[in-house]
Amino acid sequence: MSLEIVKVSKQYDADLCLVIKSVGAEYGAVGEGFGPSDAEVENMSQFYTAENQSLYLVALLDGKLVGGCGLAPFEPGSDTCELKKLFLLKESRGLGLGKKLSEMCLEFAKQQGFTQCYLDTLSNMTSAVRLYEKLGFEHLAQPLEGTLHNGCDVWMLKTL
Repeated sequence: MSLEIVKVSKQYDADLCLVIKSVGAEYGAVGEGFGPSDAEVENMSQFYTAENQSLYLVALLDGKLVGGCGLAPFEPGSDTCELKKLFLLKESRGLGLGKKLSEMCLEFAKQQGFTQCYLDTLSNMTSAVRLYEKLGFEHLAQPLEGTLHNGCDVWMLKTL
């Protein structure tokens, strides 16, 4: 089994869009207020660029795109970033990929000078919530002001 983690590029946009939407559907994250419905999902490589202080990494398992994870400023000019769209196909879960992708994104965040990292997710994504807790994210009672994902019911923040 070979694993490769690379920055998103145009060649991965279509496959990545399918992964995000299918995993979102698996967990009921469908429609307005959920990450898989964001406009950026159609063309991730255009939204996650160094100029935007953002990064999206895709995981290739034996050459097949199985998921990814991203990081972007929570709001332009903010010292808070957001861990975004960690989605992995079923066959790639339990391999430590989510942890590896998240850690790489958090390292990028530190290099960019962010001081905190926010995320929102769903309580039924129990493996993801456990991972975030292990990575040092703490639960918030409510979402950060300005979040786009009002369908989420778990909000977390980590000091970098």
